[in-house]
Amino acid sequence: MRYLCERIFTYLLFITFKLQKMKITKYQDQEVKDTPHKIDVREMYNKATAQAMLMALKPGESLKPHKTPVDVFFYIVEGRPTIHIGDESEVCEADTLVESPADIVHFLSNDSNSLTRILVVKAPRPISLTKVL
Repeated sequence: MRYLCERIFTYLLFITFKLQKMKITKYQDQEVKDTPHKIDVREMYNKATAQAMLMALKPGESLKPHKTPVDVFFYIVEGRPTIHIGDESEVCEADTLVESPADIVHFLSNDSNSLTRILVVKAPRPISLTKVL
């Protein structure tokens, strides 16, 4: 799965930066976004082809259930978050990729005792707002 995620991410970067110089974005240099979820979310990539956010969930933190107008995938970087999509829930470990189709209620929660970090990729970048429920 890690290989697949790296290939997808590399492809998206290639499309965007074909003739441009390399651009490096560091998590620690990005500002925490103000979102309805009130968690640590930082924008890592934002082009018309895709949007990538890296989120950190402290123990006990959770996103609010919501729908996105585009497909989303979650790549677990660290920890063991619970991914909730529709009526399914699954505890996932690091180096796992989970797909969530557009317009399906989903959210993530951290029921563990340690930090979890998740790369969230929306493709293409949404042009309408996410619906928080």
